[in-house]
Amino acid sequence: MTKIGIIGAMELEVETLKSKLKDVKIIKKAEMDFYEGNLNGADVVVVRCGIGKVNAALCVQILADIFHITHVINTGVAGSLNAALDIGDILISKDALHHDMDVTIFGYRPGEVPQMGRLEFEADPALMGLAKSSCERVCPDIHAIYGRVVSGDQFISDGVVKDKLINTFHGDCAEMEGASIAHGAYLNSIPFVIIRAISDKADGSAEMDYPTFEKAAAENSARLVEDMVKYIS
Repeated sequence: MTKIGIIGAMELEVETLKSKLKDVKIIKKAEMDFYEGNLNGADVVVVRCGIGKVNAALCVQILADIFHITHVINTGVAGSLNAALDIGDILISKDALHHDMDVTIFGYRPGEVPQMGRLEFEADPALMGLAKSSCERVCPDIHAIYGRVVSGDQFISDGVVKDKLINTFHGDCAEMEGASIAHGAYLNSIPFVIIRAISDKADGSAEMDYPTFEKAAAENSARLVEDMVKYIS
């Protein structure tokens, strides 16, 4: 039986989806409220995990252990690292990695988690395709591309740091949860996709752009997810 875990870091990233749920049951774990119900004909659990990688990883494990989810969708906003991604555009993950993992002194690649034998966590191709087609249906005027999500416990607003994330990790967008969600999904053998609406350019303008555009960006991402879930089986 299909059950989809939908994760957002902030309330504005999941509030629209919560409002659309039917037959809702709320279960509290680790200071997170898990809204279990039906969205567009699909059985889902919608949750605000909180900001940062630890919160995100805990959330995935609870979804796996308690709710036995079969798929993970992470919805939210991010800063652009790709000149082809402007504010309001959408990035659909092809993979995700931790940009703040650094054990290079022992011969690991920048971003590589020790003893795992991998740098990136790959998104599910079927979910990627569904996200793209849903975006074309419900957000036809919005530019959407596949790309790499790079995550770390810091808000990126410095041009030098931005350049490092581009040059070292070939990232397309930067945020604070996606790689941990991907990591947790990978360890539990759960297919996942990360959907990020671009709220800022991850540079010196980010401090001004983010508060202005975050709500509209989050709403576009949520609209895509709402359509997408009915096609997951």
